[in-house]
Amino acid sequence: MTDPQHVLAARVQQALGTAFGQEYSGEDPLIRPSQFADYQANVALSLAKRLRRAPREVAQALVDALDTTDIRVEISGPGFLNLTLNDGWIAAQADHLLADERSGVPQPAPKTVVIDYSAPNAAKEMHVGHLRTTIVGDTLARTHEHLGDRVIRQNHLGDWGTPFGMLIEHLLDIGEEESLERLAAGDGNAFYQEARRKFDSDPDFEERARRRVPMLQGGDPDTLRLWREFIEYTQRYFNRVYRQLGVTLTDDDIAGESMYNPMLTDACDELEHAGVAVMSEGALCVFPPGFTGRDDQPLPLIIRKSDGGYGYATTDLAAIRYRVRDLKADRILYVVGATQSLHFQMVFASARMAGWLTDDTSAEHIQIGSVLGSDGKMFKTRSGESVKLTELLEEAVVRAEAVIADRGYDAATRRSIAQQVGMGAVKYADLSVSHDSEYVFDFDRMLALTGNTGPYLQYATARIRSIFRNGSIDPATVNGPIVLGEPAERALALQLLGFGSVVETVAELSEPHRLCNHLFDVAQAFTSFYESCPVLKAEDETVRQSRLALSALTLRVLLQGLHLLGIEVPERM
Repeated sequence: MTDPQHVLAARVQQALGTAFGQEYSGEDPLIRPSQFADYQANVALSLAKRLRRAPREVAQALVDALDTTDIRVEISGPGFLNLTLNDGWIAAQADHLLADERSGVPQPAPKTVVIDYSAPNAAKEMHVGHLRTTIVGDTLARTHEHLGDRVIRQNHLGDWGTPFGMLIEHLLDIGEEESLERLAAGDGNAFYQEARRKFDSDPDFEERARRRVPMLQGGDPDTLRLWREFIEYTQRYFNRVYRQLGVTLTDDDIAGESMYNPMLTDACDELEHAGVAVMSEGALCVFPPGFTGRDDQPLPLIIRKSDGGYGYATTDLAAIRYRVRDLKADRILYVVGATQSLHFQMVFASARMAGWLTDDTSAEHIQIGSVLGSDGKMFKTRSGESVKLTELLEEAVVRAEAVIADRGYDAATRRSIAQQVGMGAVKYADLSVSHDSEYVFDFDRMLALTGNTGPYLQYATARIRSIFRNGSIDPATVNGPIVLGEPAERALALQLLGFGSVVETVAELSEPHRLCNHLFDVAQAFTSFYESCPVLKAEDETVRQSRLALSALTLRVLLQGLHLLGIEVPERM
């Protein structure tokens, strides 16, 4: 264990048990970074009332019981414990980290983690609303895999249902070849809107579309062929977006609504036979406890409509059953918009009533907040339409190319760097805020080379690479030892020690912004180190080797962390 905060927490907890009895050894020591020391423990203040003792008296008892090997401790204020680690301990831990290819990231007992993310609608093109579910979900998938978990990606495409009746008829009216070309090009929204207008204004078209739905659901061969072509060409468009974004989803990860269609009747029958689902006003419903409507009456989760049709709730329940029984999931993460919170609460509660979700499997809604425009409203075009994701991403690349236009690169190199910087800027801006928060989409801010941005981290990483390139040194061959003399060296080493536990916390809490914050702190610490501590021109060879080791460790931490975020780093910027 190299994370100083964890080491100090364990020491203080041991002291709590020694000083006040083992019943207190599980207390949160409340270890926080401090401007007066490396860290501060505030537990004495929170325990004082329970122990009926003065906070400073509690703090002194803790100091008396504390193992102070490699730690300097002092009491300040009303009872804070200021904790400062010895330089030798920090350097030794940094050496251990340098020798560890995983940079301190642990490998706990593996779990099977199913992650439901992205989930665009096959009847429409992807827009900015799909950006966050795709990016956050992919980071969580990468992080769990890095920790050794078996990750099963599930792209829950909206690829079934009544809209496909009118879409297939519109496809036939236009002609298959032209329609499929438009879908592959990402013209899904316009195609859908054309079909919708015809459905609303042309009674003959409406009748044909309605007749097409039972043909699709009943397995009519020609209808299914057209449907499969529709889905195939739409997937080509999705895959183009995924490639540009650099996410890890493939066709093998698609588990759309159509996949669960054969399971819906059986799922409903099982729920009804178990008494979990009951008939109410002609519909089959589950009434999970604790959910009421505005009239204070129990709120139903309708799983089979009065006309015999099924809805999203049925599909989501069938998906939970499949993911638990067939995929053997330990955790199921649903990276879906925050507006679906009530829906998932009721689905999870119903699945627990059915016995499909037990204490052995957790289902978690990773709520995704909205992307806003500069006016604080939902991000739209000036005409009020949803922003096409492909156009947004291309604009990010064009703007990134303008940022690096004066750096002397040839056109091909400039475009390659711009692609990495543009995508890194968009992804980092999204991931660096809490996933359930809203944020304002602002190209100028997210492409800035200063501040908490993707390009700043990419630039810091490229700067470290330039040190090794200028010295003709392979960073993988550097082995220290690390010796801490300057405050900037110490601050950088201390920051690096927390990387492993941050990655573990991101997976545990599903909060990628914690990794962004840590990498930004590392990059800032390296910038201060770089400005005050010469590396290649250090005063003697021991210091030079130590600073090269610190630089190599920083490079690896930044590269590994940015990879988990799905952000590529140019060799030069």
